[in-house]
Amino acid sequence: MATRLAEHYNNVVKTKLKEHFGYTNDHAIPRLDKIVLNMGLGEAAQDSKKVDTAVNEMARIAGQAPLITRAKTSVANFKLREGMPIGCKVTLRRERMYEFFDRLVTIALPRVRDFRGLRPTSFDGRGNYSMGLREQIVFPEINYDEIDDIRGMDVIICTTANTDDEARELLRGFEFPFRD
Repeated sequence: MATRLAEHYNNVVKTKLKEHFGYTNDHAIPRLDKIVLNMGLGEAAQDSKKVDTAVNEMARIAGQAPLITRAKTSVANFKLREGMPIGCKVTLRRERMYEFFDRLVTIALPRVRDFRGLRPTSFDGRGNYSMGLREQIVFPEINYDEIDDIRGMDVIICTTANTDDEARELLRGFEFPFRD
């Protein structure tokens, strides 16, 4: 079963990109590869229960269980020892990726306070887009009354595009809210 955005990509976005950039091979047309969600928990060094709540919230937002990231080295100034949990991350692909992307664009981003659009320059030079969210409560899966702390997260949208211009047009085809 294909999601709404996957069908939109196959029916509309592919043809627009093919016309705009003049691709001759359908496999050369850029597409979404994966979406990575990352939540850093600096306060987890003092309280390990914060990791559990962050993992539960991330699982609700993403629809799959996150991986707990651990410190690689010890840093005395941060009271951090090697192997301590310091965050969680999720990699979304295929249907879950399209479902999350749909919720991000249509529900979560419009709920961000003072939202004027995303910067069209936040690409890495290889067609991947990175953005940060300051609050996890913009997602409808998170109940405001049940949270103990406001946490931000990084959202990285990885594409198969070779250049930033190709990736920008791909995301515009999905009606990604870039600033003018």
